[in-house]
Amino acid sequence: MRFISAAVIPSAFVLAATANVRPARSQITSSAPAGAPTIIHAGTLLDGRGASTRNAYVVVRNGKIERVTTAPVTISGATTIELGSATLLPGLIDAHVHPGWYVDRQGKRNSQRSGDTPAQAALARAGNLYATLMAGVTTIQSVGGPEDLDLRDATARELIPGPRILTSITQISSARMSVDSLRLMVQQLKTQGADVIKLFASAGLGAGGQQTFSNAKLEAICGEAKAQGLRSVVHAISAASVRAATLAGCTEIEHGTFATKTELELMASHGTIFDPQVCLVFQNYIDHRDVYSRSGFTPQSFEALANAIPVATAMFKQAIETPGLRVIFGTDAVALAHGRNADELFCRVRAGQRPVDALIAATTAAAAALGLGDRLGQIANGYDADLIAVRGDPTRDITTMRNIVFVMRGGVPFAVP
Repeated sequence: MRFISAAVIPSAFVLAATANVRPARSQITSSAPAGAPTIIHAGTLLDGRGASTRNAYVVVRNGKIERVTTAPVTISGATTIELGSATLLPGLIDAHVHPGWYVDRQGKRNSQRSGDTPAQAALARAGNLYATLMAGVTTIQSVGGPEDLDLRDATARELIPGPRILTSITQISSARMSVDSLRLMVQQLKTQGADVIKLFASAGLGAGGQQTFSNAKLEAICGEAKAQGLRSVVHAISAASVRAATLAGCTEIEHGTFATKTELELMASHGTIFDPQVCLVFQNYIDHRDVYSRSGFTPQSFEALANAIPVATAMFKQAIETPGLRVIFGTDAVALAHGRNADELFCRVRAGQRPVDALIAATTAAAAALGLGDRLGQIANGYDADLIAVRGDPTRDITTMRNIVFVMRGGVPFAVP
């Protein structure tokens, strides 16, 4: 196994990354031979399915969890990571992230007019990924930008520290395209290496979120995605757009800010996955009004965002009370929100979700939604060793998710106490 040390991280990278991350941890370097096991001991283990184990030992070998036990483990040549009284749990999975968004040299959200050099853009994006990983998020679904392909490759090859990335590469949003053109675009994205198809069924929040694609075009995009073996993730703000995307057979609905009981029950009956956002994305824009004002947001934009928070909170409470509705975790983290992903967990719990259910939504449920349920989201034999640890018990106090003290992705420890 190869371990990433602070020595290989460029100084600009560290400066970008630590803007949102407390440096209360260290990177380590291992001289253990390839294939040598790692033994992790923690006072409490949360398995990602709602069960907990006291005084747990996890044996990791070749990137996989080999054994989970309460009996002390001794293996010749093994590296031992002692977490003491910390709580060990699966790495978090964020189903809606924009790692390509950052603040450019002009103090605006980056765009084609930013004028940043390729190196500056790469460092900023690498910093976003590092901040996300250090916040305990070991897998993200980026929806999406063309830069994701290189970022996905770089994190997979451990060239830079960051979460595992699934990407849509781009977003399908032009309602002027014909049905045949939309189907062809899905096919082309599949060829280019997309993991998922992202489309807009509605306008944005500031524009009222009204449905943009016709029902027939939604059916064409989501139907073609399914035919290509891809999931479809749909931006849908209004109740009408949520309903249309659900009836079109799309896999997952994002936002759903103005969804009502009717749409929530419809999603449940169709097996549609729901990824609502409660606070982080709205509050992040408001908290950084100066940056986003320079980026084109108006006073009316910020008013709409502030007004959306209580609406989204009430909708989320109704969503988690809807029988059979699969609600997963996604933050819509954009520039200046990377590394603050857990804030969305806090808001969900304040809205009425049990802490353990919020964690399940960010582990087991999210893994299954992303088609990775057989390898991620649980601490169990044979699963990828994506593990994090916190000081305290997040099932009692979800805010302990701020206190990440250990991060491992694919068997590689990136941060230890």
